[in-house]
Amino acid sequence: MERQKYLKEKIEALGIVINDEQCKMLETYYEMLTEKNKVMNLTAITDFEEAVDKHFADSLSIVYAAGKDKKLKNMLESGCRVLDLGTGAGFPGLPLKIVFPKLKITLMDSLNKRLLFLDEVIERLGLDNISTVHARAEEFARKAEYREQYDLLVSRAVANLSLLSELSLGFVKPGGLFVPYKAGGSDDEIKNALKAVTVMGGKMTETVKFTLPGTDFERVMPVIKKVNATPGKYPRNGKKLGIF
Repeated sequence: MERQKYLKEKIEALGIVINDEQCKMLETYYEMLTEKNKVMNLTAITDFEEAVDKHFADSLSIVYAAGKDKKLKNMLESGCRVLDLGTGAGFPGLPLKIVFPKLKITLMDSLNKRLLFLDEVIERLGLDNISTVHARAEEFARKAEYREQYDLLVSRAVANLSLLSELSLGFVKPGGLFVPYKAGGSDDEIKNALKAVTVMGGKMTETVKFTLPGTDFERVMPVIKKVNATPGKYPRNGKKLGIF
């Protein structure tokens, strides 16, 4: 099937309509990703259709959670300040920026060579209001310029939710949202994270479960609202968190 047709059909199956320019941007992103992947490990997924399903459509599947949470829906449509924590090869942040151009996105990762690649993609696509930050979350969540500065934090396949909540919620403004992308079968992980979420100032408001259209790939997305400020002692340092 012709690439752009496949892209549009898969994204429209999520209830999102994209224009030809956005479609071309995603295709260019894919081409740059697979070319760079020849010399640097960015993704195990290089087939176009699989990349559309498991990277692009998956990144945009936050719309299912937005369907259950009006605040999140308004954030995506009207634009807000978003942090993609542990962005890796740019997912979900870059597809979100391409499809929801009003978003102001920070792509944060601990590996600088990934971010140098993402800078190339951002420049090639001519995107504005998107930047990369080379950082470890447990350090930068304590810095004033990042502490409780974001309306929305997203993170895909980074860590167990208890740990991820500690690393993430310090970045989120009171009243903001944290939406992690978790795999199907994460019910126990989510349940076991409730204490950590609460301690960090969060409250689980929705848990949205779905299967990506045309695949057997299951997702679970907890929608976590920041209801209180994160206590100043969190996040703990990497040694105490056991991530060094």
